[in-house]
Amino acid sequence: MDHNPASAITQANEDLVSSIKEKLEAVSSLKSIYRVPENLREANEKMYIPSTVSIGPLHHGKEGLKYMEDRKWHYLFTLLSRQPNQLESSLHEFVNALSDLEKPARNFYSELNLTWSQFMEMMLVDGCFIIELFLKYSLKDIRSRGDPTFSTPGLLNRVRCDLILLENQIPFLILQRLFQIVLIPIQYELTLTLCELAVRFFRKMLPGDKDIVNEKFSQEGYHLLDLIRQCYLPTYARVMSKKSVSQGDLENESATKLKKDGIKSKSSKAKSLLNIKFANGVL
Repeated sequence: MDHNPASAITQANEDLVSSIKEKLEAVSSLKSIYRVPENLREANEKMYIPSTVSIGPLHHGKEGLKYMEDRKWHYLFTLLSRQPNQLESSLHEFVNALSDLEKPARNFYSELNLTWSQFMEMMLVDGCFIIELFLKYSLKDIRSRGDPTFSTPGLLNRVRCDLILLENQIPFLILQRLFQIVLIPIQYELTLTLCELAVRFFRKMLPGDKDIVNEKFSQEGYHLLDLIRQCYLPTYARVMSKKSVSQGDLENESATKLKKDGIKSKSSKAKSLLNIKFANGVL
């Protein structure tokens, strides 16, 4: 047994460095998929919980979401089966494609207690479901007759709403990687990108001109909700008035009150509803 004090101190230092390093690595990766804080949930918890389909681990397996779980597996099957008699080889290709992304994908979640195989299966099934959903939405001919996702009144809209919940996300890098190897029937000559397919699917929720929305949606994002969030951000940077009135002072004021306070308004030809500028007393 080593009784050298210097050696003991060195070992203690190494242990401390190792411990601190682990903690730093744990906080260095951005956790962009997490549960909504309790103080926000108190008002209306249902606003933050999926009602129809679970995406990712936070609500996986809940009783009320099991119906769509079968639909997710069906969509995975139809997506992988587009190449005749190649189901197993296609499955190998998809799993291999995701293997390198396991660690970065895990880092998106604030809480995760899944084995490698459980996590990879979830990313594959949920990711392929979303991609197949986007494809079926844009390419009606590939939908199976009577597909309940599209034929059941209100179901598609509920699915769409669930896909923009913070607790119901998978990393966008997973979707991007899967989309790179998805086989699309050549007769459709699909030239749309994954982002463009997503814009089509969520278009009813997105404000402003189509070109502006496409431009914003094509930027880098952590997940689908993050990309949608970017569509609601102003296109132009805030411009301060020469007066002491700040942009923040205007955020909750009505047009009538602004007029009484001497703030003039002027119509704009901007294509986006969010392109609002305030300068020299003119809004």
